[in-house]
Amino acid sequence: MRSVAQPGVPVRERIQWVEARGRAFSFALEAGVPLLEAARRGFAAVGFAGGVLSAKGGALGPFAYVMPALAKTNEHAAFYSDTYRPDGVTRLKQIAMTLGERDGAPFFHCHGLWLEPDGSLHGGHILPEETIVAEPFDVAAFGIDGAMFVAEPDPETHFKLFGPVARPASDAKTTSRAFALRLRPNQDFACALEKFCRQHGILHARLHGGVGSTIGARFTDGSSLVPFATELAVRSGAIAPGADGMLEAEIDIALVDYLGGIAEGTLVRGDNPVLMTMELVLEVLGEEEI
Repeated sequence: MRSVAQPGVPVRERIQWVEARGRAFSFALEAGVPLLEAARRGFAAVGFAGGVLSAKGGALGPFAYVMPALAKTNEHAAFYSDTYRPDGVTRLKQIAMTLGERDGAPFFHCHGLWLEPDGSLHGGHILPEETIVAEPFDVAAFGIDGAMFVAEPDPETHFKLFGPVARPASDAKTTSRAFALRLRPNQDFACALEKFCRQHGILHARLHGGVGSTIGARFTDGSSLVPFATELAVRSGAIAPGADGMLEAEIDIALVDYLGGIAEGTLVRGDNPVLMTMELVLEVLGEEEI
């Protein structure tokens, strides 16, 4: 399997996780409000401080983002481009967002694809400080209670990355058992989730959110994306027993690489290792034992 050497020392625990409770819901982001604040308000309105969301469609402007890029020093395995700020309204095709905390304040990590005002398709990492909701649009969210994604220095990648930490439970209305997860580098996305579910007696699960990067990408239709540095958003994902009774993860994604190449599709199991990080919420569907 492909791998990329990170500048720091690998952490022994390859999946950072916290068990929590959660609930799926939807809401509309308010126009004229910074994207970060609009997301925070939507979660707070139903009693959650954080969680994940996704959207298919929407409008942002002003809008700022960065793309993946090669590292200029040996301090990181890959890095970010300069900031892009397209004029006018950008139309979203797909985004996934993790809403958590950084330096004691709300913050998000958000990747996606979009059509810029000139009609060109681009993707990358949306900057919360400079992005405004241009028109109201609906998002699908999953709030978590008992856990929070918090940005902390990561000794392996040398980035400040979101990872789940335990928090006291609140009075938020929840419906499901859930796990807030962060996958560390150089492990296959699907296989890591399958192993995690086996270890925790989970037979059926649904992915919510899903923001991170893989080392290129290989898809079930035979297509692939070779450049190693990517920004990825999960479009959908589920884990269930396959025809042989073994757990299988089916993960559909959209991503952009550091050369501007864009790819979408279902990932091949066993051949899509994480580059820097992969954060998501896993909702347990039923409590069956494997």
